Amino acid sequence: MSTLVSVQLFIAPGCPHCPGVLQALSELIKVGEIAELDVSNMALLPDKAKALDIRSVPWIKIGPFELTGMHTKSELQTWIQRVGSDSGMRAYLTEQFTSGELQKVIMLVKRDPELLKHFPVLIADKETPLGAKIGIGAVFEELQGNPLIQPLIPALSKLLRSEEPNIRNDACYYLGLTESSDAITAIRTLINDPMEEIRETVHDALSIIQDAQPPVE
Repeated sequence: MSTLVSVQLFIAPGCPHCPGVLQALSELIKVGEIAELDVSNMALLPDKAKALDIRSVPWIKIGPFELTGMHTKSELQTWIQRVGSDSGMRAYLTEQFTSGELQKVIMLVKRDPELLKHFPVLIADKETPLGAKIGIGAVFEELQGNPLIQPLIPALSKLLRSEEPNIRNDACYYLGLTESSDAITAIRTLINDPMEEIRETVHDALSIIQDAQPPVE
């Protein structure tokens, strides 16, 4: 394994799953799959847990991946192997979306806007679950007009050429949510799209951008 992986684990007295996770991680550090394991008792270190916004245990951080609840040794090994890879991060984001962790993803992308670069890839992937695509849309709506999503304009613009109408439609809508005039030219390429729904989205996206522009004095 080329990437040295550090793991943080929070446990608490009476937690039924904590002993199993601790044992699995202890075995993984013994065989060298983990370089470092930091174990904390949430009951004795409440301030440390609060600083990380930990609300339930076991809480596990494997590289950039924050996990909660019971995970088998095999599952933990999978997340260890995903550390440092773009595909691993996309798998993590997908799991968070499909597990109903929308607010967590919003918090993560605000903390690390680089994570947003994975969104166009997930939008374009036919294998991305519907729940994840709905979550992506919710993040864009949360960040409407925020400069954080404007760097995605080039990648989203490329998706307008997709053969899949749903991908074209979603990308067009998200370009509108950037509220950036830099997205107008790309959006207009779909103005004569054969799909009526997409033509309507073009109109809506352009209206969003127009309404967001400062008034001309």
